[in-house]
Amino acid sequence: MYSRLIKPPQKSFFLFGPRSTGKTTWVKKTFPKAVYIDLLEAELFNDLLANPQRLENFIPKDFQNWIIIDEVQRIPELLNEIHRLMEKYKYRFVLTGSSARKLRQRGVNLLGGRALTYSLHPLTAVELRNDFDLEHSLRYGHLPCAYTEPDPPKYLESYVKTFLEEEVRQEAITRNLSAFSRFLESASFSQGAMLNISSVARECAVQRKVVENYFTILEDLLIAYRIPAFTKRAKRRLVAHPKFYFFDVGVYRVLRPMGPLDMPEQVEGIAYETLFFQELLAINDALDLGYNISYWRTSNNVEVDFIIYGHKGIKAFEVKRTGKIKRSMLRGLRLFLRDYPMAKAYFIYGGNRSMREESINILPFEDALKNLPTILKK
Repeated sequence: MYSRLIKPPQKSFFLFGPRSTGKTTWVKKTFPKAVYIDLLEAELFNDLLANPQRLENFIPKDFQNWIIIDEVQRIPELLNEIHRLMEKYKYRFVLTGSSARKLRQRGVNLLGGRALTYSLHPLTAVELRNDFDLEHSLRYGHLPCAYTEPDPPKYLESYVKTFLEEEVRQEAITRNLSAFSRFLESASFSQGAMLNISSVARECAVQRKVVENYFTILEDLLIAYRIPAFTKRAKRRLVAHPKFYFFDVGVYRVLRPMGPLDMPEQVEGIAYETLFFQELLAINDALDLGYNISYWRTSNNVEVDFIIYGHKGIKAFEVKRTGKIKRSMLRGLRLFLRDYPMAKAYFIYGGNRSMREESINILPFEDALKNLPTILKK
């Protein structure tokens, strides 16, 4: 098992993350003496679904250690009983989940601030350490099993199929799995681009309202993100539409079909951008840095891939696959620095030399990933 950057708190907490990011492995290793309750176990699930108060029967009297409840979103009503036990016995709970959908429903008890919220994402280059292989990561992503399974492509195809047949059907989100499958493929063409829901709806022959709901489903299942445009104190006219990303480059590449008219360089470029995004997201959450992640684009299409801002300031990142830098590639960062001179700017590229031009830090892609925690903490 790879060591993770996330540090356990001293009070009860939720731990959310997509399936197979290593939540169960991490909580079992971090809390080896905890009572472990797995809601994917059918008999246990049925027992607690029928009567959530039976939860107390699974906890030894005068128990002083942690209680882990895996996939807590499967029985949202269980949170009322967890709340009662926390108040009565001062128990500490670790509550994991791979979907926030049912927990966002009106009336669900989210423990009123008595539990913190953490996220676990796919692995990062820092966590992989010596196992990190850039080409492998760009093709198969950073789900732990994508690095440990003997056949990563087969594993990823099975992973996507599992989401369609298990997650979506299990939560009764949609009955039309074929339409949802078409939607996933169409959505993959929006990876790293401004999201046009009407266009996606036309491509997969589904009504616009249904497609909007499908995008919400992806976000609720924690397998996709819409990042907003950065418009703070804007000095010029900017684009306001969000950009779309699947959470892992390996999953994106399984969903993205390649036809004879597709240019491999375009897909590879998006893969670079996706890998950087998922690392940015994972490290920000694991180290609790508190950045908001967005992008910046002017009305005349000058863009910076990622803008992060918070109490540690503003940082701008442009990611390119190319190994050769042209001055025109720095235009977005230069323009952004003109509007936000207090920001730190980074150009991440496929070459092998670190340098600095004007106020822009130029870093090789692999070096940037390995040093991203330090970059973000500065």
